[in-house]
Amino acid sequence: MSTVDTQLEELKSEIVSEVPNEISISDVTYEGPELVVYTRDPKKFAGDGDLIRRLASKLRKRITVRPDPDVLSVPDRAREQIMDVVPEDAGITDLDFHADTGEVVIEAQKPGMVIGRHGSTLREITQQVGWTPEVVRTPPIESSTVSNVRNFLKQERDERRDILERIGRQIHREEMSDDEWVRITTLGCCREVGRASFIVSTPETRVLVDCGDKPGAEDEVPYLQVPEALGSGANSIDAVVLTHAHLDHSALIPLLFKYGYDGPIYCTEPTRDLMGLLTLDYLDVAAKEGRAPPYESEMVREAIKHCIPIEYGDVTDISPDIKLTLHNAGHILGSSIAHFHIGDGLYNVAFSGDIHYTDTRLFNGAVNEFPRVETLVLESTYGGRNDYQTDQADSERDLKRVINEAYDRDGKVLIPAFAVGRSQEIMLVLEEAMRSGDIPEMPVHLDGMIWEATAIHTTYPEYLRDDLRDRIFHEDENPFLADQFNHIDGGEEERQEVADGGPAIILSTSGMVTGGPIMSWLEHLGTDPDTSMVFVGYQAQGTLGRRIQNGWDEIPVGNGGRGRGDTLTLNCNVETVDGFSGHADRQGLENFVKTMNPRPEKVLCVHGDESSTQDLSSALYHEYNMRTFAPKNLETFRFL
Repeated sequence: MSTVDTQLEELKSEIVSEVPNEISISDVTYEGPELVVYTRDPKKFAGDGDLIRRLASKLRKRITVRPDPDVLSVPDRAREQIMDVVPEDAGITDLDFHADTGEVVIEAQKPGMVIGRHGSTLREITQQVGWTPEVVRTPPIESSTVSNVRNFLKQERDERRDILERIGRQIHREEMSDDEWVRITTLGCCREVGRASFIVSTPETRVLVDCGDKPGAEDEVPYLQVPEALGSGANSIDAVVLTHAHLDHSALIPLLFKYGYDGPIYCTEPTRDLMGLLTLDYLDVAAKEGRAPPYESEMVREAIKHCIPIEYGDVTDISPDIKLTLHNAGHILGSSIAHFHIGDGLYNVAFSGDIHYTDTRLFNGAVNEFPRVETLVLESTYGGRNDYQTDQADSERDLKRVINEAYDRDGKVLIPAFAVGRSQEIMLVLEEAMRSGDIPEMPVHLDGMIWEATAIHTTYPEYLRDDLRDRIFHEDENPFLADQFNHIDGGEEERQEVADGGPAIILSTSGMVTGGPIMSWLEHLGTDPDTSMVFVGYQAQGTLGRRIQNGWDEIPVGNGGRGRGDTLTLNCNVETVDGFSGHADRQGLENFVKTMNPRPEKVLCVHGDESSTQDLSSALYHEYNMRTFAPKNLETFRFL
């Protein structure tokens, strides 16, 4: 018998001794980081609302209780009973029964009403029908991504259980080494923006944190071939942690499965869905531009199948010697700071991913309180000594001025925007400005993936700022459903109609003008002196957006602006409105570190150009007397 089997037998005995005699325990197994307990008495188990919490606390495990399949009530009868228990106002839209696991997936417009206060309604459901309820939200705006992901995971349920059981055994295996050390190896995004990728190593475990591309430089990818990463085989990596879905962090995650990786990806649920959306679009753009895609769409599905979503604040075992906790990073939907607790109190490392320290219209500001952090790996996108962004209120005032001036000229406003994050932030500004009369009412056209990304935002309101979440819960107040927003889905003919029409605002991907429908809009509107093109997000070195921002007026428009097609002479007004970035500016980064509790001993400044990382590293060293570094790619830092 393996050590994991022995461990499970011991856990089963301990659970049997803890639960009342009338509750039988038929099996105990691991699925990913969770301990799954099967019982023939699910109704009695649910009758003690505190029992699962007591077991989880005693065993120090995340616990899911499932009924044995042969004690379940028939689905038709269970359906009626569930509808009787759950208030009608919850708006149940679907019930999906899975007899193999005894779970019923309840999709509802108001999941909170299905859950009930402290889970009371969920317990009542199990007491009535025996099935274990799992609750998901019905998207207020229909999302093909959310629907496709849910249907795919439903189809792959059996294989996914096998994957999770295998991963669970790997997580809870016996430790093999008595050595104690921690290493961080930089595989990308050091003294540059893009291709974020790191390896966290211990004698027992290797974890890959992020695996992205570099905007504007398709041939520069993370150094995955080195021995610390995939050089000794894809399955020498125990786990992947994805901080958020932007392509400079996620684009090459599916590539790992092409190389043979078969392990877990830990991220939040919205990050999983957005990764699917953005990586499939990444392949689509490559195909349209005649480039060989780095992997097939099947690899995106494999990545989604291997995702293990975890919520902010949940402490999760991901290997015998590492616990992971994700915290809100305030950057985009589902973005996370990844905190690693290594060994039995041995060492703690936090990776900031991308952060925004203060509240925005979309998100609460980044969390910076942790039980312990010895080393912080900190993004430095705006870490330069002069990288101070405009105050948000001033930024919004500036954007409204540009819009009013264009409207007075009977012109249009063209905003290149990232589909995820900046677009929704701008939509909230525009909705309120029109509602309050600060700018005239006019159509706001959303092109590219912006509408789909917005639909995903409304599916996960619990990840949004508190007051925005409350507005989305009330359908008649949902700002994303305002009348002025129009989804462009008719292609060139519809774009031509907009170009020929009156004043309008167009939000279009890609945010750095590296391809996508923004190239078409430049052809329609770029030569018009009445049009204003407004940059509201970061423009990386080497991107067409940065060149236009720097004054280029002869730009390539064929092949996604990569210089192999026709050129266009820009005659529109080009403006930059700072303050809408999803990144903290220099002051925000300093404040994040200054108010960290506890403050780290060491800081590695990454994800910024050379001067930004060095400026921030120097400032933090002088200000707080901590050891700081501006590492290069392919450096390894050993701790302990």
